[in-house]
Amino acid sequence: MLKEIRIENFAIIDHIELSFKDGLVIFTGETGAGKSIIMDALETILGGRAEVSQIRTGVDQASLEATFFLTEQIKEPIQKILLNEDLLDDPDYLILAREIRRNNRNIARINGRSVGVNLVREIGEYLVDIHGQSEHLSLLRIRHHLELLDRYCDRQDLLLAYQQSYSQYKILQKELNDLMRAEKDSARRMDFISYQINEIEAANLELGEDDQLEEEHNRLSNAEELTTLVLESLQLIDDSSPENPNLSDLMGSLVSTLDSLAHLDPSQAGLHTKLTVIFEELSELSSILREYQENIEFSPKRLAQVEERISLITTLKRKYGQTIKAVLTFAENARQEFDTITNAGERIEELENRIDHLMSTLSRLGLVLSEKRHDAAKRLQSALEDELADLKMPGARFKVDFSTRIDPDGLLLPDGKRVAFNANGIEHVEFLIEPNPGEGFKPLVKIASGGETSRFMLALKNILAQADQIPTLVFDEIDQGIGGRVGSIVGQKLWSLSENHQVMCITHLPQLAAFGQQHIRVEKAIESGRTITQVQELDGDNRIIELAQMLGEVSNGMLQSARELISTVTDATHSEGE
Repeated sequence: MLKEIRIENFAIIDHIELSFKDGLVIFTGETGAGKSIIMDALETILGGRAEVSQIRTGVDQASLEATFFLTEQIKEPIQKILLNEDLLDDPDYLILAREIRRNNRNIARINGRSVGVNLVREIGEYLVDIHGQSEHLSLLRIRHHLELLDRYCDRQDLLLAYQQSYSQYKILQKELNDLMRAEKDSARRMDFISYQINEIEAANLELGEDDQLEEEHNRLSNAEELTTLVLESLQLIDDSSPENPNLSDLMGSLVSTLDSLAHLDPSQAGLHTKLTVIFEELSELSSILREYQENIEFSPKRLAQVEERISLITTLKRKYGQTIKAVLTFAENARQEFDTITNAGERIEELENRIDHLMSTLSRLGLVLSEKRHDAAKRLQSALEDELADLKMPGARFKVDFSTRIDPDGLLLPDGKRVAFNANGIEHVEFLIEPNPGEGFKPLVKIASGGETSRFMLALKNILAQADQIPTLVFDEIDQGIGGRVGSIVGQKLWSLSENHQVMCITHLPQLAAFGQQHIRVEKAIESGRTITQVQELDGDNRIIELAQMLGEVSNGMLQSARELISTVTDATHSEGE
């Protein structure tokens, strides 16, 4: 529920901060003081449209922020959204904010992080319902009607059983559709897959083979140059002439010289030892080079074979993967697909049987669910018309409209018809109302009077109070077109509704305002030549004075009437509470 709101530079509001209590919160004040502006700010925070025209004249930015306490009923779905977006901070509280800038760059924030306004709007639908002439009105969204009816029906177990069967049906139907599409093209597809498999298997690829072939190709293509280099190296080591002694002879002379040096100076014996090791390594190097020379192959035929093999492997890589391992993996997946297509006929038959069984289950559950909904709709109709009569709409009628759509692929009903179905059942549900006798039933959105709309919403909310999970309800213009006596009835109903919700109401009727558990006065003032909105929480004598002003001119008689009004409300709510 809404705990705090902060509004800066929004319309005629300079800066206000409000803290809200549980229960029934009443806003009063003269027309144009800014009561509805506060509600507009709340709606904007919840993802409503933000416009530059809402920014207070003379400044570049409007800032709005609201803090909400997450009740148990809505905590799980909201936390799930926040966790998915990495936005969860405090598990019990949520902060939503909007910034409106003159450069048309509007920013929405959740817990201090910038987000898309659609995400804010999605979360906002769990938090607050604003009833009046606003578009943010859940009961005007037809998709919510079935959900509300089901909660009133109190058969969530039956709906869950249906939805579980429907979920299985969708999974199997998707698999069946995929298989049937594949089967239409199965012959061509199997030929193509078979060609791919055979092409890869015929190559007899081995892991690491491509690297070995590249090395061999390098030796074969450079065999002549390699031989020349080896012979030059051996000549330097072993071949000699009077003009060019070889390394072995020179090393032998050096060994003899250092041996003589070691005899004359034993301290230099290490030099002779080191040179002896080098001489031995030179002899070993000569042996390695000779062996390498013997293995150098001059084979144009083998070179052609290697190049052909490399070309084959390159072609396979280009078609099936970047590495030999990837090509082999492709072949394995192709074999699995080939087996799947081969066995598709058996699987299709199995799926069709299972889907037929699920559709029979869905038909049975859907009919039972429909029956329960129709029974609940009758009870809801009677209860709502009684509520509307209390609210001085005695001729108003309400009904839940059920409709089905013929679908040759739908669920089979006992009368032989097949109807469309979805995750919620076999029927489309919409709430209809006839505000005045003879006008005919119309969708809620077609109701012209804002007061009639609000009163209908109040009546429906009272009936569905236990089913409705939204913690904060806002009623604007609910007293439009009604007098003081009906105002007391509306106040009583709002007070009853506040036992399960936080209820906020803007009103001009003192008979309604007297039921408030928190009373906030909104008024305009002139400060430094500018109009501003001020708010004050009223209690005690200040509240009595405000109610007296709402009754008429403040006088001793009006003050006494205001006290009697408070006393009457106290007695009424105390009696209902008992």
